[in-house]
Amino acid sequence: MQYDLIVLGSGPGGYVAAIRASQLGMNVACIERSEPGGICLNWGCIPTKALLKSAQVYNYLNKATDYGVSFSGEATADLSAMVARSRGVAEQMSKGIQFLLKKHKVTLIAGTGKVKPGKKVEVLDNEGNTTEYSANHIIIATGARSRELPNLPQDGVKIIGYRNALTLDKQPESMVVVGSGAIGSEFAYFYNSIGTKVTLVEFMPSIVPNEDEDVAKQLERSFKKQGMKIYTSASVESVDTSGENCKVLIKTKKGDITVEADLVLSAVGIVSNIENMGLEEVGITTNRGKIEVDEFYRTNIEGYYAIGDVVAGPALAHVASHEGLICVEIIAGHHAEPMNYNNIPGCTYTSPEVASVGMTEKQAIEAGYEIKIGKFPFTASGKATAAGNKDGFVKVIFDAKYGEWLGCHMIGDNVTEIISEVVVARKLETTGREIIDAVHPHPSMSEALMEAVAAAYNECVHL
Repeated sequence: MQYDLIVLGSGPGGYVAAIRASQLGMNVACIERSEPGGICLNWGCIPTKALLKSAQVYNYLNKATDYGVSFSGEATADLSAMVARSRGVAEQMSKGIQFLLKKHKVTLIAGTGKVKPGKKVEVLDNEGNTTEYSANHIIIATGARSRELPNLPQDGVKIIGYRNALTLDKQPESMVVVGSGAIGSEFAYFYNSIGTKVTLVEFMPSIVPNEDEDVAKQLERSFKKQGMKIYTSASVESVDTSGENCKVLIKTKKGDITVEADLVLSAVGIVSNIENMGLEEVGITTNRGKIEVDEFYRTNIEGYYAIGDVVAGPALAHVASHEGLICVEIIAGHHAEPMNYNNIPGCTYTSPEVASVGMTEKQAIEAGYEIKIGKFPFTASGKATAAGNKDGFVKVIFDAKYGEWLGCHMIGDNVTEIISEVVVARKLETTGREIIDAVHPHPSMSEALMEAVAAAYNECVHL
């Protein structure tokens, strides 16, 4: 019952922290009230990507003749089969996490954890039994859940959240998606791709509002070309669910409109899971629904730490994992550098994909930089042309005075696989000249990055 470290939550923050701590010689327990792997592996990143892959295959089949391929019959989208495959992928990944925890001798405790004073954790199991555990260090990594708005109460039937959207047993004929961040945009793309009539509503002036404006405009064009209806600078005022369909009242720039749909998907952000877990009793400080921590994820109470979606910062799986590594390294007495939150890549797995890191053009200008911008469209890319999707571009932003790589923004097929080059380059303070001089393979989507950097320095050959 006594451990060196107890981790509450087995998501991408918690299980990574637990395994690394075990590698460093600690006796570790990880508490999980649901499936090992947390939301990301079971109800987020992984199952959504499985659905999106099904949509991609379906779209390829529908466009097979564009590639000189013909087959008898007609491709049909079977949502139930797609969901079954997605759940199978999630289950496989969750079992993989259980294997890794067992391999590294991390004790997995099933139940709901509650922190207590004196470096203790109380666990309520599924049978209603309570057990108390002690540890020298306790990491809170309990993640987050879908945010609910007062005028969009989720009933799981007509107004749903992302968990329901992952497991629908019947394809809706029409859907209104509220919120166009990564979650909203990905689900809007998926359901639109398999034939659902989708209306996407965004409160901000552009969809994917955290992205560079040029990227947002391109994604909106692509979505509209795919048949999606989009309203920006708009808000859902109310939803009437009393009839057979939902009647959605949307306030737009041109006045109020009513849209009828089978379902409304609320994708307006997340809320940290920090309620009813003993923070007040221990004296751990929170601010605006987040646990306050220092640069090494220590709370104001010695021996208690927090990482991932329960602390301020980007709510991303890879951020939570890296925070867990830093936190555990510090607990073990090793040297660790604080995370550079200005060099965190963000990815949205629509088609075209979106990937970015660093400042947008607007942010760089507002920060007072004199900037150089390079842009290379995939219409000029041999690989994109051969692949059959030329939507998108790579955009790079440099400080004109010192050559610092301030940001990079991509939209196009497979750009989520390319953005890591920029993250590493910025970490190593690589110059634009070094990128230009580094030979990139041809034909590839990645060479568009080199071409965009060359464009920033007026050396691009292929434009």
